[in-house]
Amino acid sequence: MVFLLTACGSPKEENELYMTVGGTGIPNTVGVKHFYDFEQSVKEKLPTIETKMLVYGQLGSEENLVSGLRRNRVQFANLSAIIVSTLVPETALLYAPYLFDSPEEADFIYDNYLTPIFTEMLDQKGLKFFAWSEIGFHHVYSKSPILKPDDLKGIRYRVSASLSSRYFAEAIGADLIPMGYGEIVQSLQTDLITAGDNSIALYVKTGKEQEAPHYTLTQHSLGMSVMVAGKDWWNNLTPEQQEAIESSWPDPKKARLELREEEAGNLKNAETMGIKVYRLSKNERELWKSATIGQAERLAKEIGGRSEEVLSLIIEGKQDYQNLLNN
Repeated sequence: MVFLLTACGSPKEENELYMTVGGTGIPNTVGVKHFYDFEQSVKEKLPTIETKMLVYGQLGSEENLVSGLRRNRVQFANLSAIIVSTLVPETALLYAPYLFDSPEEADFIYDNYLTPIFTEMLDQKGLKFFAWSEIGFHHVYSKSPILKPDDLKGIRYRVSASLSSRYFAEAIGADLIPMGYGEIVQSLQTDLITAGDNSIALYVKTGKEQEAPHYTLTQHSLGMSVMVAGKDWWNNLTPEQQEAIESSWPDPKKARLELREEEAGNLKNAETMGIKVYRLSKNERELWKSATIGQAERLAKEIGGRSEEVLSLIIEGKQDYQNLLNN
């Protein structure tokens, strides 16, 4: 799920402290709560700051918000890794299939290996890295039971515009049907597609669960977003103001815990709604992982830039995390 902090409207006075908060969030979710908690904390530390909360899509799509960042109409944003990849192409690699084996492993790698290099690359694009914000692992939804990759061979499968989505579907032998997020429900209704994948937050209570009530926990791609600030705006703040804003964002460990608790609750609700949830054994999940071997390397080569360096850091992080578990 994407949430954003943005500013729009007429230019502000040079010495005026301002921050308009916007996004495309879903009401009554943990992600939106984090933004309101953030705003409250900032106001307590900076009583003169002018803020405006527009967190439910009033400011349009992520593409509009990226444009706003460039024009300094957006000061602070939580952008999905997919949209950030239009600025930093290497970010698309983070959605590669089976890049991470568990949420805990992903936490370790993001915190210790990926933050420095992405901070540097975002800085070069005029953005200050602030924090990672987890969207959740992608799983497969379908109109009929799907337990192993072979069950999707020739199945009409929705893919997004991202290379990682296409490479995953190709690896499992599905019939690729590219389409935007807003077209999914109608396409399920007309059988243009019969399967796809998304995080639980973007599946349950969205209409997809009614048309495709089978949900297989493949846990194949971790959805992630990035909190960034526009450097022009950020650099005009005093060190004290910067510290007040930066320290107001929720603690990463606490934020992750809350988001994952919400995800578990959504999954439980899905089962009470009649959705059939398939929890894979370790061996069953290995079938999916084996089917997509090499896709991360393929993606890194296609993206270019520093992608192979990013992939090497992830591999190093996975090895170090495993060593920690074994010690």
